[in-house]
Amino acid sequence: MKPEELLYSETHEWTHVAQEGGQKVATIGISKFAVEQLTDLVYMQLPEIGRHLKPGGEFGEVESVKAVSSLYSPVEGDVVAVNSALPNQLETLNRDPYGAGWVIKVKLTDDSALAKLMNYATYQKQCAEH
Repeated sequence: MKPEELLYSETHEWTHVAQEGGQKVATIGISKFAVEQLTDLVYMQLPEIGRHLKPGGEFGEVESVKAVSSLYSPVEGDVVAVNSALPNQLETLNRDPYGAGWVIKVKLTDDSALAKLMNYATYQKQCAEH
């Protein structure tokens, strides 16, 4: 996925929405900026499949040698897939945060939260201000 085509939350999660089996499914990951800020990742906790998420609700965490950061859902829906290989291969987030480093997939039950997410240019501006 191209970073320029994704939507971003203030908490550095990215979202890509696609039609899968006639339903809107959001693939969610962590931005390259966030991965670079965290450095030296050591642990990741992922949600269970079937869990219902609300926008802004915590769905997991990622831990580096510096800090523990919560992961927040940018959308509302049910977790339909988790990247179960990721916790054992955290270097994937450094190598390919917008591809192989995806974190979860959520079947949207309400897509209104998408309107609150930032496009790439707005997100880049936010990152430059931090």
